[in-house]
Amino acid sequence: MKILFIGDVVGSPGRDMVQEYLPKLKLKYQPHVTIINGENAAAGKGITEKIYKSLLEWGAQALTMGNHTWDKREIFNFIDDATYMVRPGNLPPDTPGNEIVYIKSNGKEIAVINLLGRTFMQPVDDPFRKLDELIEQAKKRTNIIFVDFHAEATSEKQAFGWYTDGKASVVVGTHTHVQTADNRILPNGTAYISDVGMTGPYDGILGMERDAVIKKFLTGLPVRFEVPKTGRNQLSGVLIDVEASTGKASKIERIQINDDHPFFS
Repeated sequence: MKILFIGDVVGSPGRDMVQEYLPKLKLKYQPHVTIINGENAAAGKGITEKIYKSLLEWGAQALTMGNHTWDKREIFNFIDDATYMVRPGNLPPDTPGNEIVYIKSNGKEIAVINLLGRTFMQPVDDPFRKLDELIEQAKKRTNIIFVDFHAEATSEKQAFGWYTDGKASVVVGTHTHVQTADNRILPNGTAYISDVGMTGPYDGILGMERDAVIKKFLTGLPVRFEVPKTGRNQLSGVLIDVEASTGKASKIERIQINDDHPFFS
């Protein structure tokens, strides 16, 4: 079972990269399932129904979210009908949306889970204990379990990965937008990476106009962060091989597409 995951899609530049390169990636790697983090897909913060549907039309089977899930108010109008969107599971009880999304592919089901970290993040429930609850629920249907851990601190991400080893097939980190080089298979068969990276502007800072970010650091004054509309773009992702019968991963490969790492079919 091959799973393709594309990290944090930021604004229209990120969406353009998905639309252009996802068909090429599917042709090259032949993934059974494609999952995209879409929490920054609408102008860098949040998602709209139109964008949600577009990402599915372009080839995603499921979308994960994060701390910007609610930044576009219209999400409350469609999230309960968004069958293939999973929001962070460690939000308060009765929060709208799905805690788990199940995808059927190649005669198997894959459970997709999304959780928020707590270090340097908004207050949320314990992701470690919530993970155990969701995995117990998912195991009743499948042993192929994919987890997007949307967190800031590398130490928390690594701790979460080791805690999850052998419980889930895959743990990918998102949120910090810079791809890390620590992709590996943990001893008990869980594929792990601290951060998949972002899909969007290549010459910005975490997907935002770099001049505004630099001004913020120089002056400490409030500035408006916007996604650059022109310039070079990038796509970041990972490809994971999972043994369908056991739910254990055997390989995790980083993907980068940008001017310094051009795509080859």
